[in-house]
Amino acid sequence: MASRRLVPRLRRALLAAFVSASVAVPLSAMTGPGAVPAPAPAALGPLTAGGLAGLPARYAANRADILAAERLAGEHGDSQRAANLRALADPSWHFLSFDGRDGGRSVEVLGDLADADRIAVLVPGSDTDLDTYARFRAGAVALEQQSGGDASRTAVVAWLGYDTPDTISPAVLTTGRADQAVPQLQNFVRQLEELKPDARISLVCHSYGSVVCARAASGLDVADLVLYGSPGIGGDATDVAAAHQSGPSGGARPHRLDRRCPACAAAAAVRHHRLRRRPGRARLRRPDLPGRGRRPQRLSPARLGAAAQHRRDRLRRRGRGLRHPARRRRSGRGRQRGRRRARGAPDNHRFGGRP
Repeated sequence: MASRRLVPRLRRALLAAFVSASVAVPLSAMTGPGAVPAPAPAALGPLTAGGLAGLPARYAANRADILAAERLAGEHGDSQRAANLRALADPSWHFLSFDGRDGGRSVEVLGDLADADRIAVLVPGSDTDLDTYARFRAGAVALEQQSGGDASRTAVVAWLGYDTPDTISPAVLTTGRADQAVPQLQNFVRQLEELKPDARISLVCHSYGSVVCARAASGLDVADLVLYGSPGIGGDATDVAAAHQSGPSGGARPHRLDRRCPACAAAAAVRHHRLRRRPGRARLRRPDLPGRGRRPQRLSPARLGAAAQHRRDRLRRRGRGLRHPARRRRSGRGRQRGRRRARGAPDNHRFGGRP
């Protein structure tokens, strides 16, 4: 009887949650980042218009656009957006482009782009806009510091050039936003190649950004393509592998990846790698490379993370409930019952008596 009464309650609770979500989601969209007005940016033209000598003027023009967007956000009553834009207007921050409309688009350079021999373009994932730009920029700063910065003649470009989907939304489950971002990313990389023809350009793509890069790979001619925190690229894996063999025009090109990054070329040649992890160790078996990938590497528990803990929990559950009783390690009363059965003595516990 209790279960019969519980079912209608669950139905009513689910119906109430559905109605609440149907009302709250549109209201949250109305007050989201795209609802804050911003002026149209100044027309600056492509990166190659002013060349490297015109970069300071471009930085100044984009800073003026950021300040104009900050004033309009303050007049609109969004103090949080105004504070975020005020931080972006720091004179030490250099933006190649900025557009505060529809959630915001921006392209920032960390390092000396004019003097850089290596350029890494960082493509963000979901939930990245002007309101969360500080988090995205922190990752770009860490990448620039780890690569050596100006001392190693390396520049990092934080490319927020598309409307990223929300993590909890239907858009993140499809490639619609990625398809819209592909032309913008390809156009920007081509302009960067024309501006710095001798620089080594790499794409570093995180989360949903890896979907963007994978779908744009067939039209890009970059030295390296790094996908991390990726939800998966599906059938675009073929385009990523083909990008190492031919350029955007489809013809053969020099194997820049093979010459400069043999490990990346070897990884691209093998579709799947089996990574076998044990607590404190990780082993990558590469049957196509004799003598390589067979040495265990020590990893800290923090780097093993939740995956290793999940594996340990799974093995622990298997040892308790899924393995054969004869192979299960007994302790306490289990060992006592085993000894009684071995001697032929009755198992009192089995028939309801005390052991």
